[in-house]
Amino acid sequence: MKIGLILLGVLLAVPALAQNLLEERIWKVSPRKKSIFLDSGVFHFNSTLKKSSVTAVRSSVVPGRGYERVVVDFSTPTVPKLYGHISTNKKISVDFFDTAIATTQPQLQNSKFVKSIDFISVDGKTITMDLNLKGKSSFDIFYLENPGRLVIDIR
Repeated sequence: MKIGLILLGVLLAVPALAQNLLEERIWKVSPRKKSIFLDSGVFHFNSTLKKSSVTAVRSSVVPGRGYERVVVDFSTPTVPKLYGHISTNKKISVDFFDTAIATTQPQLQNSKFVKSIDFISVDGKTITMDLNLKGKSSFDIFYLENPGRLVIDIR
C-alpha cells in the first residue's frame, strides 16, 4: 500500500517537470526571414540529410538594424534536422540530429546579446547547442542553403 502511494506520487509529479507542448508556440523554421521576433516557443526543421557537421558559429551587428545576427555554418548544402526551444531563462537550446562538431568549441567575440555558447554531444549522432544570453531577448530564426546555415536574429 505504501509503495503504491509513493508510485502514485511520483507519477503525478513527473508531468510537472515536463515541457508542456500544448502551451508552447510551435513553428517550422522557414527558408526566409519573416521579421517576426518571438520570445518563447519551440521550433523545428525536418530534414532527410544525414551526416552533417558544424563548421563555424559567427555573429555580426549592423547598427541601423537593431539586432545581432548569429549564424551557424554547416558542411552540407542544407541544415540538418533540428529541434529547438526558446526558454524564459535567457537561453536557446537547439538539437542538431546526425551532426558533429568539425572544429573546436566555437565562441563569439564581443557579442551584444550572447554570453556564451555550449556544445554538448548527446550520443555521438546528436549535438545540443545552448546559446546563453546576457538578458531577455526575442528571436527570428530561419535557414539558408548552399551552404547550409541556421540564422538566428536576436534583439
